[in-house]
Amino acid sequence: MTPHERSLDLTGTATASARARETAAAFLAESVRRRGRPASPAASDAVLLVASELVTNAVRHAPGPCTLRLTAHEEAVVVEVTDTNPAPPEPRAPDITGRQGGWGWKLVTRLADDVRVLPGPDGGKTVSTRLPW
Repeated sequence: MTPHERSLDLTGTATASARARETAAAFLAESVRRRGRPASPAASDAVLLVASELVTNAVRHAPGPCTLRLTAHEEAVVVEVTDTNPAPPEPRAPDITGRQGGWGWKLVTRLADDVRVLPGPDGGKTVSTRLPW
């Protein structure tokens, strides 16, 4: 299978995470059609969650726009988000009250087979994850 790709430029607003989930869902549906076999519900849910969490983190911790990139390969989906903050994500203690977050990065690193933080263009960074189908 030739890799299937999609990219979405997002503003740093509260609607960015919802747009990321919608784009990822449409991307997965198209990738399944191209692939000829369905992804497991757990794999699809993981891709949606990672895309949403990475965009949420970019909006919360980096000023300005971010870019979501999705690439489907035969056995994996790569989810990447580029933002304007050069600082790598830092794990923090989750807030069990739900007010302060702290769960997103833990979920991302738990769900993905591979997580990398790479220097991005213009001084920002790209967080790249690989999730199995």
